[in-house]
Order: sequence, then structure tokens, then C-alpha cells
Amino acid sequence: MIIYSVTISVDETVEEEFVSWMRKIHIPDVMNTGRFISCRFSKLISHKEEGSVSYSAQYTCHSAYDLNDYKMNYAKELQKKSLEKFADSMHAFRSELEVIEDYYSVLS
Repeated sequence: MIIYSVTISVDETVEEEFVSWMRKIHIPDVMNTGRFISCRFSKLISHKEEGSVSYSAQYTCHSAYDLNDYKMNYAKELQKKSLEKFADSMHAFRSELEVIEDYYSVLS
């Protein structure tokens, strides 16, 4: 399994609009590429910067092949839409993680 993690910092002035757009438009568009099996959308509650708020979208896919296909065939257009929508109000960085093993609490 591969996790494609996108961390986005947005101006507080567009936070509500950004969250709505991510939930209703952007994340569904990414998921509709068929390359990912799940997405976890989270708000960062540590490392706060004055005037901005950060979010993380963590997309899970089966293989590096799926992620590379997404990056080659879909990512540029979807990232362009993000930049057109929020221009100077956001910046993002991306990282790729290979899942080694999942652990779960026996107390759950």
C-alpha cells in the first residue's frame, strides 16, 4: 500500500470555502480517477501559523503503479484547478509513503 499525502496551508479567510470545496469537489474528483481506494481528510491541530490553517488529505492506493498513473494522467489538471480556485491563498506539499505494517489496539 502507498499513501499519497498532500498537506495544504490556507489563509484563514478562505478556510470555510476551502474545506467545502475539498469535501464536495476536489477529493471526489481525485477519488473518481479510480487510482485510490480511500482518502482521509484531516485538520492539523499542531504547528499552527498565524493567519493560516493546515489540512491533510491522505490518499491510499494499492501500488506505486497506481500512484504513478495518477501523477502522469490526472494530477497536473487537478492541481491546476486547485491553484485557479485558491491562487495565493494556499500552498501545498506532497509526500509519498510506503505502508510497512498497520497496528491496531486490542483495547478498541
